[in-house]
Amino acid sequence: RGSENDRVLGLKRGADDYVVKPFSARELLARIEAVLRRTPARPTTVRSVLAGGVKIDFARREVVFPNAERRMLSEMESGILEFLMSNPGRVVTREELLTRVWGITADASDTRAVDMHVTRLRTKLTAPDDTITVEWISTVRGKGYMLGPTVAEAVQNEGNANEGNAVT
Repeated sequence: RGSENDRVLGLKRGADDYVVKPFSARELLARIEAVLRRTPARPTTVRSVLAGGVKIDFARREVVFPNAERRMLSEMESGILEFLMSNPGRVVTREELLTRVWGITADASDTRAVDMHVTRLRTKLTAPDDTITVEWISTVRGKGYMLGPTVAEAVQNEGNANEGNAVT
């Protein structure tokens, strides 16, 4: 399958690269390295995050506000937030959340479960007195969800003090 038509068809069908036999091991490794450079960074594990004075502790599955009020997160809410945190700066689709957090393969258009959990999660992340206005989760219309810009920046900076935002 080394003709130009085969290579073009393979690339059009979603291949990142197309290697024709015979090939050398050095060429294959160079192509793999090139693909890895183009892919998003590997997900990172986040134990806690502090943004706008609000701390989320994933080990305890709780949100702690500056006034010491605490709100518990459900397993799914925590899972959604952890998955978004492990993919900062990237839109995560509803289907991906269903697969990675719920562990099911389903068409997201068939269920509103993800949207309902995100709505409850946003409510729990809202400060009791509305003085803290951190956007934890942004909706990308027609695509899915991603971390809000302030939180994504804190996660991407991984623990560097940044205007009161930190990740551990």
